[in-house]
Amino acid sequence: MTITTILVFIFVLPFTFAELRVGFYTSTCPRAERIVREVVESHFTQDESIVGGLLRLHFHDCFVRGCDASVLIDPTRTRTSEKKAVPNLTARGFEIIDDAKAWLEQECPSTVSCADILALATRDSVELAGGRWYSIPTGRKDGLLSDPALVNLPSPSLSVSDALQFFTAKGLTLEDMVTLLGGHTVGFAHCSMFQNRLQVVEGSVDPSMDPALEQTLVHICEFKRRPNSDPLAFLDQNTSFLFDNQFYNQMILRRGVLHIDQQLALDPLSRDMVQNFARNDSFFQEKFAKAMIKLGSIGVLDATDGDIRRNCRAFNIPL
Repeated sequence: MTITTILVFIFVLPFTFAELRVGFYTSTCPRAERIVREVVESHFTQDESIVGGLLRLHFHDCFVRGCDASVLIDPTRTRTSEKKAVPNLTARGFEIIDDAKAWLEQECPSTVSCADILALATRDSVELAGGRWYSIPTGRKDGLLSDPALVNLPSPSLSVSDALQFFTAKGLTLEDMVTLLGGHTVGFAHCSMFQNRLQVVEGSVDPSMDPALEQTLVHICEFKRRPNSDPLAFLDQNTSFLFDNQFYNQMILRRGVLHIDQQLALDPLSRDMVQNFARNDSFFQEKFAKAMIKLGSIGVLDATDGDIRRNCRAFNIPL
């Protein structure tokens, strides 16, 4: 059997993962995945940075009570939501999910979950940016709770071992963590997330950062001229809009913007994985697809614990 045949088997043939299965909407909403794809394509042509936004949104959703679209719920006058949690205040990509849901509700009312739309949209955006397409098991239900007090996400200032505890708690491995953080190849962060690594005041520079990158970031953030602003910087300063393995090469060159990203290349726990991904883009793409499927299976709900929202921003029964 050739390598190509093996990869086709891994990424194309139907399979089941927990309560999910590839082709879940084949009979109930045959054009579901095509509709999501067309919506994502439309937004991508206008703004290529949506890839990083959707990856972050999907991750934030799955790491809080599982992949149940709870991150999409809007707060109301009587009820708060995960959107009010500090890590989600800068989340973006909601309008893409809204557009896909509106179209799907016309095509197949009350059939396709918001959780599935988010997983599919994320996959499609990654492929549009140069990543590998992979089959996604679907059949998720939407959650009935969105509580900001439950949002506990790994900080970018953590060490590798401390960050790993968050991932193992979700059933993910060290390799999964190193792989998923490779999604930062199309990511960006506000200056407030890494300013403690820069020489904003004399002597405060992080010695693990390439001096040229440090100067670039200080210029981007313009702390002295714009003290109340919080600009964005790309996490991969080389191929910022391309989904590839260059993120890992940047880490080897000490050009990691976030502390946790740089530590991946320095910590003995993860250093060899970073080097392997840096050498082989195809290997990284294969591992990333598998890790995303695992991420998308965390805490999925069945019909007894969730439902299919008609509007991704609101529960079907107002609370």
